[in-house]
Amino acid sequence: MRIIHTADWHIGQTLRGYARDHEHRAVLDELVGIVTEREVDALIIAGDVFDSQNPSGEAQRLFYETLVKLHQARPSLRIVVTAGNHDAAGRLEAPRVLLGGIGVHVVGNVRRINGQIDIARHVVPLPSTTGEIAAHVLAVSYPTPACLPTLPRQKEEDGSSIARATQALYEDLMDAARPITRGLPLVMTGHLHVAGGTESEGAERRILVGGQHAVAPDIFPADACYVALGHLHKPQTFKGDRVRYSGSLIPLSATEQPYRHGVTLLTLGDRGVTSIEHIELTRPVPFLRLPEKGDIRLDDLGDHFKALDLDPDLPINQRPFVHVRLNHEGLSAGFRAEADRVAESFPVRLVDLKVSPRPDAPMDTVASGPIVRLSERAPEDLFVTAFQRTHGGEPDASHRDVFHRALANANAEV
Repeated sequence: MRIIHTADWHIGQTLRGYARDHEHRAVLDELVGIVTEREVDALIIAGDVFDSQNPSGEAQRLFYETLVKLHQARPSLRIVVTAGNHDAAGRLEAPRVLLGGIGVHVVGNVRRINGQIDIARHVVPLPSTTGEIAAHVLAVSYPTPACLPTLPRQKEEDGSSIARATQALYEDLMDAARPITRGLPLVMTGHLHVAGGTESEGAERRILVGGQHAVAPDIFPADACYVALGHLHKPQTFKGDRVRYSGSLIPLSATEQPYRHGVTLLTLGDRGVTSIEHIELTRPVPFLRLPEKGDIRLDDLGDHFKALDLDPDLPINQRPFVHVRLNHEGLSAGFRAEADRVAESFPVRLVDLKVSPRPDAPMDTVASGPIVRLSERAPEDLFVTAFQRTHGGEPDASHRDVFHRALANANAEV
């Protein structure tokens, strides 16, 4: 049995005012092609179908058109959709009865009847080509406070209690599912932040349930042979390959420019997972960093745009997104407006502009002359500069992880 795990479509997203419809349509059509070519039996969308809880008519139309295309390509395909923190659970579930007619099962939130989990809404059987049930999906949406088991009264910032509640939720779901799954391979879904996962600055909305930002990767019951996660946009794994983020379909911020965006193809046998493959998707529009390494002077920006040798008649939705890293030397106070003015003369879309710090500069100054606003400095650059000045070397991955956690907590307090 072949299962595609995908998440974080964010249909309807814009980047610095530029619509992404063209890109979403292209990658979703490519996904339909993969499902057809690989003869996929099931597709899991682990949350954040839309970028907004009130998606536009165009965004909803694209989503439902894609579901129909998938059904037409593989009439036997089972599609499991769960709500993420960007989605409105009720809106996503509203056409549930209609979608069921084309093999689509939608879970907006955890449902209970008289305090007991309505497990039939969460367990999705996956039939083999012979019609026999070969595996199951335990579909779990983003765990809102209402989804979690009742907690004793504690301080709101007591993250450990939320972590225990989240783990208890998964244990309750698993206990209720076991009589149904009867030892067959089980794929579990989730939409949350696993501790140690790489975040994408500027794209991922902080998930803060009662002050808890991340959960340990061992909260998922061992009965699940695979855990299909959504929320973090970089493809990454935990607990071997058993707990996995498939990542988003396209770069949703400048931070994601170097990611290998795609979907995960999971193959199940009688005893569980037999193979896991990351299938990279074609980027409909280039996302460039200028320069590829280091930084450039503002005076040289036009030459770098010219060197791209782009067709001046490129339609706006096909022009590459560009992230520029400027050297601090010679910058005037209005450098951002000047960079935008230069970009307007070329068929590009300037969506991110950062200024490289001077390693030897005091922390309260950026350069002699112009004052650069903190909003124009990447927080991680400031951290790296402070670390270099204090310790005389570059921070390693563990230091950066602590920094990202501190940054997440600071953002949550604002």
